[in-house]
Amino acid sequence: MHAIGHWFRRHFSDPQILFLAFSLLSVLVIVITLGNMLTPVFASIVIAYLLEGAVGFLERKGWPRLLGSLVALLGFMLFLASLLLLVLPLLWRQATDLVQQLPGMLTTWQQALMGLPQRYPELVTNEQIHTLINTIRAEILYFGQKLVSLSMSSVVGMITVIVYLILMPLLVFFFLKDKELILDWFKGYLPRHRRIAGSVWQEVDRQIYNYVRGKVWEILIIWAVSFAAFSAFGLNYALLLAVLVGLSVIVPYIGASVVTIPVVLIAWFQWGWSPQLLWLSVVYLIIQAADGNVLVPLLFSEVVNLHPVAIIVAILVFGGIWGFWGVFFAIPLATLVQAVLCAWPQEKLREVAKARPSA
Repeated sequence: MHAIGHWFRRHFSDPQILFLAFSLLSVLVIVITLGNMLTPVFASIVIAYLLEGAVGFLERKGWPRLLGSLVALLGFMLFLASLLLLVLPLLWRQATDLVQQLPGMLTTWQQALMGLPQRYPELVTNEQIHTLINTIRAEILYFGQKLVSLSMSSVVGMITVIVYLILMPLLVFFFLKDKELILDWFKGYLPRHRRIAGSVWQEVDRQIYNYVRGKVWEILIIWAVSFAAFSAFGLNYALLLAVLVGLSVIVPYIGASVVTIPVVLIAWFQWGWSPQLLWLSVVYLIIQAADGNVLVPLLFSEVVNLHPVAIIVAILVFGGIWGFWGVFFAIPLATLVQAVLCAWPQEKLREVAKARPSA
């Protein structure tokens, strides 16, 4: 008990440390309790981080921040609208066609599975195949029921989308235009001595900005390259699969592994065991390797490197706490934890060094 009290006094005796711990705890409570209601705010902050570079560039060219914020937001909305008008109908058409072709694909897949016991009787039995087929059928039925329930709530979803379309542009505009005003307002309620919290915030702010900007570019580049490769091979549902591959980079390591399954299965249903399937798999692996070894270091050169185990643990923990946004911000949040752990003992060592008499 004495050791615990000594550890607490040693690490929490500094008011700056107490303020940092209180701030982190308050943010965590707000996210857990009000995360769903504040989703438009979080999404607007992400877009504001994305557009901050364009606004800063226009400011350096002599534009007023008000005009630069308005131009950057209008440019983003035009880009998003054109993307939705051109891509969304094609995505919907391919997704509808895939759903219609799914029963035939499942029949082909079932016939292929039923032939495994005859080819490999020592490894696979008929009972195992029947159990696997029944399990997959049950999962497909459950997925269909989820789609029906989702369609039943589509009216509420449309109302939510309409509200977001009205609120989010306003929030993004004010986050960009009044960035310094909002930050100064928050600083007015903070204690005067907050050097440790300020250093942690500066590091995390830089990491979030670099991460959001780099992640959006990574999604667009991987999407475009995958679509070009799939289209060159003549793969069915090329645009739909390319979108899935692009979005899979949001979840490092796990996303690429999961999205590989539909890509390989659709290619197998289309070509069977053929050279096309082999070459497509090789090109797909090259894209994934280039993403991890070339694109990610290039786009995230200023982001603190984290061990893959730390990234996976951050995805599981923050995704469980915060859902999609926890997964999206897993790396910046892990960077926040790393910045706190690095700043905390360093500050204590500096204090000890100052208090120690010189020889």
